[in-house]
Amino acid sequence: MNELVLVKYGEIILKGLNRPLFEDKLVRNIKAVLHDLGKIKITRAQATIYIEPVTDNIEISKIIERLKKVFGIVSISRVAKVEKDIDSIKKKAAEYLLPVLANHKTFKVETKRADKRFPLKSPEISREVGGYILSQITHLKVDVNNPDIVVNVEVRDTSAYVYTEKISGVGGMPIGTNGKATLLLSGGIDSPVAGWMIAKRGVEIEAVHFFSYPYTSERAKDKVIELTKILASYCGKIKLHIVPFTDIQLKIHEKCPDEQLTLIMRRFMMKIAEKIALKNNSNALITGESLGQVASQTIQSLGVTNAAVDLPVFRPLIGMDKDEIVAIARKIETFEISILPYEDCCTVFVPKHPKTKPQLSKLLESESHLDVEGMVDTAVNETEVLEIVIER
Repeated sequence: MNELVLVKYGEIILKGLNRPLFEDKLVRNIKAVLHDLGKIKITRAQATIYIEPVTDNIEISKIIERLKKVFGIVSISRVAKVEKDIDSIKKKAAEYLLPVLANHKTFKVETKRADKRFPLKSPEISREVGGYILSQITHLKVDVNNPDIVVNVEVRDTSAYVYTEKISGVGGMPIGTNGKATLLLSGGIDSPVAGWMIAKRGVEIEAVHFFSYPYTSERAKDKVIELTKILASYCGKIKLHIVPFTDIQLKIHEKCPDEQLTLIMRRFMMKIAEKIALKNNSNALITGESLGQVASQTIQSLGVTNAAVDLPVFRPLIGMDKDEIVAIARKIETFEISILPYEDCCTVFVPKHPKTKPQLSKLLESESHLDVEGMVDTAVNETEVLEIVIER
């Protein structure tokens, strides 16, 4: 049986003269996630990508599972390829789809006739195919309004295709089409979701984690590596920068007012992340902050945090509540790891009464007692870099 996978994409279609660039990148990303399965033929035409196994032992199900995490893909369908004549189409539809149709009571046929030279129009093809299926599977009935299952027929330039299932992809834009950004990745729920959301817009991401050993354990570090692996399953390889942060926190605690600790710590994080980002050609920073969620995420606090850097800061969660963020975390399978009880550096030296309406001038005055530039440079120079690649 000639089985293959049809991949459909969405907003790429709207890219006008730049559309081929986005399509080419999506095809390259698909090839990258499938490269180790065997020889696969990948072609594209009419806003569809055709993925056809050449090696006999390649499982279609494995192809589909990997494609589910490729940004840019809207739907995935396992299909049978058939010659472009109506008798072949209707016979193949009944034969190929029999195991699925046998478990349902009602159906309808929907046809897309992309090749306008085909002698029958879409409604006529649907009637022919539906009538033949009824003659072969006698318990079925047609229900055009609320069917149990839909039989899809596509008549394209060189061949026709029949299938039932349209598996949802993650959508978005192909990774690598919208620059690079650096994610401040804690071990919590929010930041992995923020990174995933920006990556979905076609942005290549790197990650920076601030590690406060011995106040945070090696398990906390391992937790962040596992979160990065999940993100890498969507994004491809990710460079993870692990910054030693304990000395900076101790110096801030020693020389700055207690109520300013969290904000000055956040400003150091931003400065370090920016320096790492610029060294690695990133165009922006990403954080998991949500307005008003904690004291360091008030409008005033975010303002003084932004003032620490020149790069733009993306906050995709800014208007979301915790339930909305958790729902995405569960969907992308980071939630269970994020809630493991291994604390990150943000839980170290937490002030009892943090400032919620800070003044930048007072923070700068406190920072004047620190060797900010030297502390940042030391942290960047001592940063451990891991390249996280998914092992398949």
